[in-house]
Amino acid sequence: MTNKGTDLLHEINGHAMPSSASTDRILEKSAQKSFGERLMEFLRKNLLVILTVSGVLVGVGLGMMVRNMNLTKAQMTYFAFPGEMLLRMLKMIILPLVVCSLISGAASLDTRSLGKLGGIAVAYFLVTTLIASGIGVALAFIIKPGVGAGALNTNSLGLESVTSNKETADSFLDLARYWIFLSFMLQYATDYKMVAAGNDTNGTTLYQKVPIGTETDGMNILGLVLFAMVFGVALKKLGEEGEELIRFFNAFNEATMVLVSWIMWYIPFGIMFLVGSKIVEMEDVVLLVTSLGKYIFASILGHVIHGGIVLPLIYFGFTRKNPYSFLSGLITPFTTAFATCSSSATLPSMIKCVEENNGVDKRISRFILPIGATVNMDGAAIFQCIAAVFIAQLNNAELNAGQIFTILVTATASSVGAAGIPAGGIITIAIILEAIGLPTNDLSLMLAVDWIVDRTTTVVNVEGDALGAGILHHINQQEMKKQQEQQQDGELAEIRVEAVANVQAEEETSPLVMHQTKALGSTPEAIESVL
Repeated sequence: MTNKGTDLLHEINGHAMPSSASTDRILEKSAQKSFGERLMEFLRKNLLVILTVSGVLVGVGLGMMVRNMNLTKAQMTYFAFPGEMLLRMLKMIILPLVVCSLISGAASLDTRSLGKLGGIAVAYFLVTTLIASGIGVALAFIIKPGVGAGALNTNSLGLESVTSNKETADSFLDLARYWIFLSFMLQYATDYKMVAAGNDTNGTTLYQKVPIGTETDGMNILGLVLFAMVFGVALKKLGEEGEELIRFFNAFNEATMVLVSWIMWYIPFGIMFLVGSKIVEMEDVVLLVTSLGKYIFASILGHVIHGGIVLPLIYFGFTRKNPYSFLSGLITPFTTAFATCSSSATLPSMIKCVEENNGVDKRISRFILPIGATVNMDGAAIFQCIAAVFIAQLNNAELNAGQIFTILVTATASSVGAAGIPAGGIITIAIILEAIGLPTNDLSLMLAVDWIVDRTTTVVNVEGDALGAGILHHINQQEMKKQQEQQQDGELAEIRVEAVANVQAEEETSPLVMHQTKALGSTPEAIESVL
């Protein structure tokens, strides 16, 4: 009996299914499916992915056709209208999605888990961004995109100059101010004014440059993220009083995800015109690519190395699972990132695909992904470092070890504050250039080709967020398994203690049993007969 029970237990733990008529019929039906049925099932499951990728390809062809029609500026605006509507839809959903997902995510996790997951996420974001910065600097020194391009300047390409006179210290203070949430649609920005500070000995008025605070248009996502997280923790602390509000935000979050699923079916159509309009708006592409080709190549190569090798290796190191099968479920958000150049606009489809295609826990994805879309900018760190070294080479400036270290640290820190919008990283390059004492006049060169580089930048940014969510999900699953095993061990220990106690109690309270056992102890045959 004991051996049979053990064998049966091994079969169950080994997932061996018992043979039955129902399972045999299911296997027969699956084997009998024709190629056409399997093809239709594949198309049904991956229809949105196929449509989205097709939208990009059709958009390229459409843009090349319309480009030859010499449209006026007004006609270009009309042509780009469906793509503009897609961006507006995605931006419309960002605010409720970030607030509700972070509040419900922070409220659903206990304080200990929240602190542990948050610490792991911050460490992951910091390490991957530092690695990305290192890759960017190394590639810039190997490929040397700015060497021999000394004659290249803003005027030769007919570009408007872009300058930034903001002090490095003020740039980082603005980043700190972003964390304090004041308004949904306004960002704090430091400006300067000259204030009279007295006269010198000759009677000439002396002026001092004084920083003053201004507010610029733009969603303050960074402050919004911190506010939503703290508010979620506060609701958790309220206990029963906060349950109703937590349920409200959970329901609000689910309703928002329904809206996201509707918007995702518009993405293929919107992307087609978004990509097509960008191709129509391009001016002299050949001149830009030949002039800045090495810079574009270095940036895209850095994104391929980091996104195709480094991040998957980190994921595999933590989970021992195939990272590429995980990434294959995220083709739709990657295509959206490529077309929109916006991490924030990709967030709705990323949350949906990570949960539905890869099975990541909702509490993990809706807590980590909004934070990652705001602070984790691996792709931005790569092209910012390459751009900084490129401009140094352009100006024949030799960078010493201290300046290289400054680039690494500043790129890592400033990428946190980079807006998750198209061309959001260009502004933060000015911080790096100011930190190492280089002129910001050549920033317009970066802006001229940013529409190319920004696409792979955004894809790497959102890939880092998704793999981070996958790693945290795996760590959380392992922790849950350990807790369940400890609970089972504890329960078994309690059962053993109770069994021993019951046996002792029976022996103490049953003198008849004790007497029989003693009397029959010397004769095994007698015991067998009694039994």
